[in-house]
Amino acid sequence: MKKGFIFDLDGVIVDTAKYHYLAWKKLANELGFEFTLQQNELFKGVSRKRCLEILLELGNIQASQEQFDRWMIEKNEDYLKYITKMDASEILPDVPRVLEFLKNKKAPIALGSASKNAKPILEKVGLLPYFESIVDGNNVTKAKPDPEVFLIAATNLQVAPQDCVVFEDAVAGIQAANNAQMTSIGIGDANTLTEANYNFNDFTEMTDDFLNGLLA
Repeated sequence: MKKGFIFDLDGVIVDTAKYHYLAWKKLANELGFEFTLQQNELFKGVSRKRCLEILLELGNIQASQEQFDRWMIEKNEDYLKYITKMDASEILPDVPRVLEFLKNKKAPIALGSASKNAKPILEKVGLLPYFESIVDGNNVTKAKPDPEVFLIAATNLQVAPQDCVVFEDAVAGIQAANNAQMTSIGIGDANTLTEANYNFNDFTEMTDDFLNGLLA
């Protein structure tokens, strides 16, 4: 029985959350209010459109569709300026070891992310060759916790959903994996990711024996 492995991007493979935060903070400042790191937690695993809706709610700002669309583009352009400077040093600890382990076992690997910039980021940090399929915000219509992104990834890998393992750092992502009937592994705070089947602070805690158990 073939097992498939699906990785989220932000907070799992690389920490681009800081760049999203800086771009949203810049926009909030331009609109006349502060945007805090604590408020930024509301944006985890959420689509860009929904993030902007939340930001405008926080600032109590009404926007026409034209303004809304313009701010979406402006935020993304600012974010892209940050990620153009990314390199392999941005990869989170032991991610390459886990990807190499799975590749050596010939396990199919996909990316399942809300990001619309997943492919260029993976190219920047040198990890793109590990992934047989990239499913991101350009391919889905429903945001996590809807399982759409992971179900498309499973189809692309030609693996049944119940035979897929998902690595996620956001509550909505864990819920999406569970909704897809996949094994969910929380990367981050176990007190936050309580619905995950397994929890690790990061990949340094994940042993080869554990990975072999997932493959069995």
